[in-house]
Amino acid sequence: MTPKEIRLKQALNKAYRLIKPKRPEMEVFKKNLITLLDQIDEKESEENVKIHLMNFLRDTFYNPIFHVATKGRTDFVVHTGKDAATPAGVLFEVKRPLNIADMVSKANLNTKAFHELMLYYLRERIEHKNNDIRQVVITNIYEWFIFDASVFERLFLS
Repeated sequence: MTPKEIRLKQALNKAYRLIKPKRPEMEVFKKNLITLLDQIDEKESEENVKIHLMNFLRDTFYNPIFHVATKGRTDFVVHTGKDAATPAGVLFEVKRPLNIADMVSKANLNTKAFHELMLYYLRERIEHKNNDIRQVVITNIYEWFIFDASVFERLFLS
């Protein structure tokens, strides 16, 4: 597999690009992002980073429509509904910012973070028979690698 980097404009559906965010939504986003970045202590554990990121995503984008929580051994997921009984739609692998060795990069996907995310994806699809996964994400807060789950489906399940 040769990874292909795409720009944000290429990744977003044209319909989403037509939606102009409202000023109050932007203010909430800015406030929550500043809070997130202030709370990140790069020397702290991965768990610490994960909790702050979950709170940011929940408070900024998902609450009350979607449930954001840990699930089994997966770092955390965004469910497709309001509670944990709904399937996971987005899977996250989170690394602390100083953990460079385990974090993926543009030049190297063959890392612990990618292997763990692949494991989480396969568990969801095979053990939980979840066909609702849309994205799988690896992040260390400062870098984001967002993969379309259909690519994982094609490469690892076909």
